[in-house]
Formats: sequence, C-alpha cells, structure tokens
Amino acid sequence: AECKVDVDSTDQMSFNTKEITIDKSCKTFTVNLTHSGSLPKNVMGHNWVLSKSADMAGIATDGMAAGIDKDYLKPGDSRVIAHTKIIGSGEKDSVTFDVSKLTAGESYEFFCSFPGHNSMMKGAVVLK
Repeated sequence: AECKVDVDSTDQMSFNTKEITIDKSCKTFTVNLTHSGSLPKNVMGHNWVLSKSADMAGIATDGMAAGIDKDYLKPGDSRVIAHTKIIGSGEKDSVTFDVSKLTAGESYEFFCSFPGHNSMMKGAVVLK
C-alpha cells in the first residue's frame, strides 16, 4: 500500500482531489501539500486539515478567530486529527499522522480552514 498522497492547491480555491483513500495496513499516512497558484498565503493561502465530517464546520468557525498566524486553527483543537500549516504560492508542507487515529466506518473529511474556503475545498478521507 502507498501510505502517502500528494495534494495540490490552487488560486481557484480548489484541491486537485476530492477523495483520499487510506489503506488500513498503513501505520502512518503522509500528506504532501503544494500550492501551484501565484497568490501569496495572506490572499489565497491553503492548508490541509483532517477531521470527522461532523466537526469540520466548527473547526473552520473557531479557526477564523485564531487568524493566519495560527494557520486558521484554534490552538490545541482536539477535533483536528492532522493538519499542515497555511501555505501560499510555490510553498509546500507535509503532515504525517497515525492511521490508528481513524476508525473504519466513521465519516472523515479533509478541508482548507482559510476563511470561506471549506465550502469548495473539501473531500472525503476513506479508510479501507
């Protein structure tokens, strides 16, 4: 099993994938996030955040108040399973997390917590 995925983000407020499948034989899983756009992070910054689907809206709302210096995530938010930092044009970041944090059958989503982005920048994470 390949226990990693490359995800690109763009100036069009999009990720290049809508679903990430994680093989349950993976002990850890790594997401490599890139930004192929031309805009800086304060204008069109993106991160990759993993949570239960039900937690996404609350994480995003609390993250707005936290601001860009905290990657638009409330510090110590226990609902966040994994996340990258906010990146802009030409930047990249990676995050590796324990697959044991995921439960088969639970609904997970990945999204960008930059204010207003999660309506378009989201997708499913499936444990198989």
